[in-house]
Amino acid sequence: MKSLQDALYNWLTIHVVAEARPNDTAAQETVAFFRAILQTDFHVTDINVVKEESMYTVHYKKEDEWKTARFPVELIDVMLEQIEREPEKYG
Repeated sequence: MKSLQDALYNWLTIHVVAEARPNDTAAQETVAFFRAILQTDFHVTDINVVKEESMYTVHYKKEDEWKTARFPVELIDVMLEQIEREPEKYG
């Protein structure tokens, strides 16, 4: 990952999928992979997500300091919506 922002975006996108599909092994493994990148490469130790009307707010701890990133809902939810529309492609 080139940036923390990219890593958070990728993690959040698959996190939303994994939360909606707890029995989806691939989603669970992928979210764990991106979580490991956040921890190892970017030293993020805690992460919390709040979904608001139009934005996801990600609160994360990096080097003992809480920080915040925000992502538009329509950008994050697109993968889950695609999987739900065409589940045969992702099974």
